Amino acid sequence: MSNLEKLELLYSGKAKSVYKTSDPELLILEFRNDTSAFNGEKIVQLERKGMMNNVFNAFIMEKLQSSGVKTHFVKRLSETESLVRKLDMLPVECVVRNRAAGGIVKRLGIEEGRVLDPLVFEFFLKDDKLGDPMINESHIVTFGWANTEEIREMKARTYEVNEVLVELFAKAGMTLVDHKLEFGIGADGELYLGDEFSPDGCRLWDAETNKKLDKDRFRQGLGGVVEAYEEVAKRIGVTLP
Repeated sequence: MSNLEKLELLYSGKAKSVYKTSDPELLILEFRNDTSAFNGEKIVQLERKGMMNNVFNAFIMEKLQSSGVKTHFVKRLSETESLVRKLDMLPVECVVRNRAAGGIVKRLGIEEGRVLDPLVFEFFLKDDKLGDPMINESHIVTFGWANTEEIREMKARTYEVNEVLVELFAKAGMTLVDHKLEFGIGADGELYLGDEFSPDGCRLWDAETNKKLDKDRFRQGLGGVVEAYEEVAKRIGVTLP
C-alpha cells in the first residue's frame, strides 16, 4: 500500500471526486470545497469544507468499524483525501428519521421536530435527474436495484449505524435528527457501507436549543455552515488540522 499510486479521475460528483489507484480494489476519495443543495441547483465553495468532511468522515467510519459495521473506509491519506475499497454501489439511499424534518415534513405535513417513535425508515432511488424519488422494497427487487438479501442487510446495517451514532451525538449534546446511508458490494461479495457520513448527509441539532448544525444552514441561508460543522466535530472529539 505504501507504493500505491493515484491514477486518473474515475468520477466527479457534487462534492467529491473519485480516483483510480494502482490497486484495482482501492480508490481515492477527494473531498472538495463544493457545497450543493436542491440537486445541484445551488452550488458554492466554502473554505475548509472539503477538509472538514474528510476528517469528520474518517472519524465516524472508524467509530462504526470499531462497533462491527463493515465500511469501505481504509485510511485517511491527507486533509482532503481518503483511501477506500472499491465497491459496486447499489443505487439506493437508506434514510432513517428519528425526528421529523425536511422531506417528511413537506410530504406529510408533520410538525418539524416531532419525535418519531418508532423511527421511520425510507428508501430512495439515487438518481439526480429524477430528484431521488422515494421507492419501496417491491420497486427495488422488480427493477433489479438490489435483491431481497441485500435489502435485508442494508436495513439491518442502517439501524445498527443509527444506534451507534444517536448515542455518540447524544453524549455530545446533539440530536441526530435523520441521515442517509449508501451501500455497495465489495470484491469479496460482502455488503459494505460506502460514500460518506458527514453533516452534509444528516441533520444534527443542538439538544437544548435545536440550533441546526448541518447542511440545512446552507439550504436555508442561515450562514455559518463550516463553523457549525467544526462545532459538531469538536464536540464529538474529532481532532481538526
